[in-house]
Amino acid sequence: MSKDFSWESAAEIAQAVESGQASASSVIDAALARIEKLNPELNAFTTVTAERARAKARAVDGGDKSKLPLAGVPFAVKNLFDVKGIPTVAGSKINRAHVAAGQDQPLIERLEAAGAVLVGALNMGEYAYDFTGENVHDGPSRNPHDLTRMTGGSSGGSGGAVGGGLVPLALGSDTNGSIRVPSSLCGIFGLKPTYGRLTRARSFPFVASLDHLGPFARSARDLALAYDTMQGPDADDPACAQRAAEPVLPLLDRGLDGLRIAVAGGYFKKGASTEALEALDRIAKASGALSEIEIPEAARARAAAFVITTTEGASLHLDRLRKQANDFDPAVRDRFIAGAMVPATLVVKAQKFRRWYREQMLKLFERYDAILVPATPTTAPKLGQVNFTLDGIDMPVRANMGLYTQPISFIGLPVVAVPVPLKPLPIGVQVIAAPWREDVALRIAHALEQMGAATALRPNL
Repeated sequence: MSKDFSWESAAEIAQAVESGQASASSVIDAALARIEKLNPELNAFTTVTAERARAKARAVDGGDKSKLPLAGVPFAVKNLFDVKGIPTVAGSKINRAHVAAGQDQPLIERLEAAGAVLVGALNMGEYAYDFTGENVHDGPSRNPHDLTRMTGGSSGGSGGAVGGGLVPLALGSDTNGSIRVPSSLCGIFGLKPTYGRLTRARSFPFVASLDHLGPFARSARDLALAYDTMQGPDADDPACAQRAAEPVLPLLDRGLDGLRIAVAGGYFKKGASTEALEALDRIAKASGALSEIEIPEAARARAAAFVITTTEGASLHLDRLRKQANDFDPAVRDRFIAGAMVPATLVVKAQKFRRWYREQMLKLFERYDAILVPATPTTAPKLGQVNFTLDGIDMPVRANMGLYTQPISFIGLPVVAVPVPLKPLPIGVQVIAAPWREDVALRIAHALEQMGAATALRPNL
């Protein structure tokens, strides 16, 4: 009987394929069988590219696997990434009428050049304007730890697919928290790189000045492996930094020695559930974070992020709103319409504040190498849940799952979300580093994983 690779890491799969212990074809066939079995429950995939995957696996088996660090590793992408041969729907009804993409998104190309095998496209919140993982057109992604609960959004299918053992790697996007929120609720690792680090060319945008692309995995090492593979400049994305790749994998085992780590209090503890605070305390103790600091004006940063998000997002969709308003998710449509009516003076104020806030954060990184904050205020809410109670106040779920992520993505800092295996439901903590210091955040995540403080919680599926 062939080995079950459903909970093996990407690094373990690649090693098995390279050594001849398994073929890429057998790994991909097993992944496709697991997707066929579990996706009806998890609703993570919207498209499965089985024929393409099997052809790629055969090519890997027939080539020199010693030069393929991801040989035979199955992965999937949020359906706002261009995938050759299928329309890029971005979770919408409207985009289904678009012609199929003629070329893969560059990060797909880079992963496949390293031997990884794309197996499909993943469910997401419409046009990425979502924190719940609930899509009115494709149905909600379901949390692998409790099928009655949310995966978080908007990369909900990505979180569910990795957390449910369908694939060891997935790609998503993060504008205000859409990698970190699903990572937290699904009990896995996620990386939001520095703004401009990974190319966004040939992906459907949401908010150009805030959009990031990045990986999900069940280990920090797999995040680093995928991240290193995807780095590099790209002239097709004007926001992509013209920086040479800076590999983090060789630095991963350096541990915590010499790192100055702090915990953010104030805003980042206010409203947090008992579970969120317990998770933060576990990670703080394990990492030796003895200092508690205050990040100035975090609440105002979140408000400014809302203004920029809703106005930039609305400007992208004005024509669709005029012509096809009834084809939107009503909740998404109404937020875009509201964004179209925000006065320009508020946008100018938000952008001015953004510059000031970034300067204040960079001053903190003169004293500290990393800052810890909760990833989400609670564990996964129930599907369809409208409100929850934060700090004694009844608040909307959809708007407030990003309570602690928005003030960070607002200024493009690199973050690794690490999972804390509380039971019955996991929850995550953000490890925030200075710009371009993904190596620091990943070192800390890996060290925490080695200690057992941050661990992907395997669901009973």
